[in-house]
Amino acid sequence: MRNILLIARREYLEQVRGRAFKTTTIGLPAVFALVVAIAYLSSLGLGSNRHMAVTASDPVLAGQIRSQLLGDKEAKASVDVIAPATPEQRAALVNMVRTKALDGLLWVDTPAGAAPTATYTSQSAGDFITNDRLKSALNHALVDARLTGGGMNQADADTLVKGVSIQTFQVKKDGSVVKSNAAASFYKGYAMAILLSMTTMIYGMNVARSIIQEKTSRIFEVMLAIAKPGDMLAGKLIGVGAVGLTQIAIWLVAGAAILFSPFAAALMTGDFVIHISWSETVLFPVYFVLGYLLYSSLFAGLAATCETEQELQMYMPLAAAPTWLSFALILLVINDSNSFWSVAASLFPPTAPVIMFLRMAAEIPPVWQFAASIGLLVVSIWATLWFSSRLYRVGILMYGKRATLPELLRWLRYS
Repeated sequence: MRNILLIARREYLEQVRGRAFKTTTIGLPAVFALVVAIAYLSSLGLGSNRHMAVTASDPVLAGQIRSQLLGDKEAKASVDVIAPATPEQRAALVNMVRTKALDGLLWVDTPAGAAPTATYTSQSAGDFITNDRLKSALNHALVDARLTGGGMNQADADTLVKGVSIQTFQVKKDGSVVKSNAAASFYKGYAMAILLSMTTMIYGMNVARSIIQEKTSRIFEVMLAIAKPGDMLAGKLIGVGAVGLTQIAIWLVAGAAILFSPFAAALMTGDFVIHISWSETVLFPVYFVLGYLLYSSLFAGLAATCETEQELQMYMPLAAAPTWLSFALILLVINDSNSFWSVAASLFPPTAPVIMFLRMAAEIPPVWQFAASIGLLVVSIWATLWFSSRLYRVGILMYGKRATLPELLRWLRYS
């Protein structure tokens, strides 16, 4: 046990003191904070302060469109109404758009006995925010005009046109009812799944690269004089895993500080609230450790059979396939977290860590599924460690020759 702790301490200090750890641990939150700040600053006034002209054969409809646009406080639009307008006036208005005297021209035709048609002319083909605002204003104005034309008074028509927003709530297993948001649940689950899979793969790869580097430098020959191969592998897994937990803890603290900043708050609407439950807080490190041990022990055995990092890289896409599968199922899992495929993927050890957190974002699964998922992960880790330790014990001393499949089978039979 002493040797295992000594090797774990060596691996931990070697990586924590390295330039790569310091750069990524500090640099990633700094870049994320910069991205949030730029997104906030660039969104200020987006799609606002437009000077537009609205033309229609129906002056009442044109006036209602103008009222809808002016009622949008975020748009801060300046709207001119020309109704009714002639084709000559339209050509003149288009020329004003060309010379930037106008930012845009909305032309609405309401032929008798036919559906209304509308065109919008501007110099920008990508101003989707203004396009959405015009579409909403036009549709609301058309409904408003038909309601008032049918005899409804203007105040009641305006109230009806505004529509009704739907608030969503979730019933917990203890009977409590809490406010929910589908978009917030999706992004929370997606972010936690990305963090979990990214760090698991990165630190699993770090274990593999460390083995390749030490194998190439033949430092193993010195270390084997004082420690058993199994102790060396266990110490390496513990040390690198502790580095991963340290980095995640720093990222979470920095991420919380960024999300509670005024910049991030301004980018989120009042309905976009992310809630992290106590079960997610407790289970995240559990699934990280289990997922890390599964992948890193697999990578360790794989690295022991390789001679160079280039050879190791060729096997990585195959080893990362379960992670790709997890994200391929993300929409299914978030929309129906209790479907057969969602439950099966959350119990399948290679995909369990990511899928289980995606399911938790939508609805907390039953306790027996957590127990079964963790139990299967533990059994898989034990089997993978048994397999990898035998490859590791022989492979770290093999130089200058690629191991063939018959040779790998012989390694597994060695005592």
